[in-house]
Amino acid sequence: MLKYSLYAVLLITVIVLAGGGFHLTRLYFKNKKEMAPYANGGIKITKNLGKVLVVYYSRSGNTKDIAQRIRQKTNADIYEIKTRDAMPSGPALYLGVKKQLKSGVYPKIIADFPDFSSYDLIFVGSPVWWYTLSTPVLSFLKQADFKGKKVVPFLTQGSNAGHSIADFKTNAKNAIILKEREFNNISQKYNNAVDNKISVWLNELDIN
Repeated sequence: MLKYSLYAVLLITVIVLAGGGFHLTRLYFKNKKEMAPYANGGIKITKNLGKVLVVYYSRSGNTKDIAQRIRQKTNADIYEIKTRDAMPSGPALYLGVKKQLKSGVYPKIIADFPDFSSYDLIFVGSPVWWYTLSTPVLSFLKQADFKGKKVVPFLTQGSNAGHSIADFKTNAKNAIILKEREFNNISQKYNNAVDNKISVWLNELDIN
């Protein structure tokens, strides 16, 4: 009986590893294909976006990286969403976030928001957790009022943004929402391509 149990455990392990390997391989080729159009040259910003604010929350650094690139390209001010208490790590983070999403009770954040009225364009960035916005960003949106300002969401993710943008549109009070952009968490070899992808996006924004 023990022998068969060990065989079963071994079989399950092999299946899980094979599934994970297939997913990573598929994601590798998907990212390679997506970034190929942005691979060459250095695309410049040709559009004047006015006075810009970049708001973001980042736990692992991926969203911060995109936020800083936008800031550099637009000479923006930047505001980092910070939680009053440190977010947990590992499985505790994902279990806690799932509970927060189910209850609608999000982490308390430090709400020293900038004066949105002084900006022409506001970017808001979030990692994707459980196929939606991170709960600190949901907490921010619950308290913020954009009062008719143009707002541009951006996301960082492993592979699937889920219903993040739909949730952003539902929760961003009195915002005129412009076209979002999603960024997969990819290796540094794509740095130039990511820069070009951001430049193309910024040049395409309909700010009129």
